[in-house]
Amino acid sequence: MHEPCVEFIGVCAAVIGMTSLYSVFSYRGDNIWMAVFRNPVEDDAMADAAPKPKARAGSVQSVERAFSLLELMADAGGTLGLSQLANQSGLPLPTIHRLLRTLVDLGYIRQESSRQYVLGPGLIRLGDASSRMLSVWARPHLARLVDELGESANLAMLDGDEIVYVAQAPSRHSMRMFTEVGRRVQPHCTAVGKAILATMPIDEVREILNRSGMPRHTDATITDPDEFIGQLAFAAKQGYAIDEGEQETGVRCVAVAIPDAASRLALSISGPAGRVTDELIERAVPLLTNACKALSADLS
Repeated sequence: MHEPCVEFIGVCAAVIGMTSLYSVFSYRGDNIWMAVFRNPVEDDAMADAAPKPKARAGSVQSVERAFSLLELMADAGGTLGLSQLANQSGLPLPTIHRLLRTLVDLGYIRQESSRQYVLGPGLIRLGDASSRMLSVWARPHLARLVDELGESANLAMLDGDEIVYVAQAPSRHSMRMFTEVGRRVQPHCTAVGKAILATMPIDEVREILNRSGMPRHTDATITDPDEFIGQLAFAAKQGYAIDEGEQETGVRCVAVAIPDAASRLALSISGPAGRVTDELIERAVPLLTNACKALSADLS
């Protein structure tokens, strides 16, 4: 369905499949001799004897394994060592080592002087392209929300400790909210930030708040972490979050997090407080929820 993704996977499969790089490294017991003397271009017959998840029908195993390593590193904050990758992936060390060397050569992973592996700059280009595609996939859902509710609709994601706006469909009202795509804000003062943080473990939320701070933008901005955590509990229970002029005075927003997405995403509508009434919010929540589910299905 999404041709850029298919093309990229095909390239990765070709490169990884043709790679014959191999390095000797210390291992435990007699297994070192298997690592030293094994023909690097042969199939991983001995290394693959270790228990591992069954490959899906029609999949390319080396590509699945390479992406699983990238995902493990992303989940760990971008940095992992060889032994950590082995423990978490369940793959044999020789297999991991060859995949890492290929990813290093391609620029998707970099090895530090500490011998830790970190996500490399080659992923930035892919991330930028993915963000552009994300806005393309979101556009019809945002346009539908504008048609149904009359206010500007937004797609935002959590990037590090900040919220970044990925796409917007503007309201047709002459007085409307406009958020520049690419704009970054702190999560504590936005409906999209609250909706996303409400899906996360509290300890992770507190770490984000500690790093980013909770500066006051308006008189309505919540600057107390415990009060903010209380609002997140409400948002988690109700399934939506509200910004009551906490980022900009006179602006009201309501947001719903997108379920089961690879990134932490949320959809919202925003507009002047005089138009975004309680009645409009009550009508907006199920429409936002349905749009989030539909976009999640598109992204899966």
